[in-house]
Amino acid sequence: MGKKLKLEDYTMSEEKGVAKGLFLGFLAGGIVGGVLALLYAPKSGKELREDIRNKKDEMLDDAEEYIDIAKHKAQDIINEGKKRSEELISDAKKKAGNLLDDANKILNVAKEKTSSSYDAAKEKIIDESAKVKDAIKAGVDAYKDERSKN
Repeated sequence: MGKKLKLEDYTMSEEKGVAKGLFLGFLAGGIVGGVLALLYAPKSGKELREDIRNKKDEMLDDAEEYIDIAKHKAQDIINEGKKRSEELISDAKKKAGNLLDDANKILNVAKEKTSSSYDAAKEKIIDESAKVKDAIKAGVDAYKDERSKN
């Protein structure tokens, strides 16, 4: 058969529409039922007017009760919406903080790797330049030795 719908299945705008439609349905049904009952009852004019007045008061009381229920329901929906939005904001802040922490960790690791690579490259350049200097000096000394022999 069909799926039984619950109030939680509706969005806020649908809930307002359902609540409004439900309220209007109760109100219209009460009015029509009251008027029909009064019109078909065999009473005098004075008794009929009194009954109409009483029914009107009853319907106004019922309408006030339905309005109070609708207000409470609307307030509950608003509070639930606020609660959910606060939870979403809190979760988003936590996730943003975690992402920022992860980015800082990655940056620090990259700095460490770059620093160690830089230090290693600097030492290698110093070693290689010392070898080149020694080779040049050896070449100059060999040149001087050969020149002095001639």
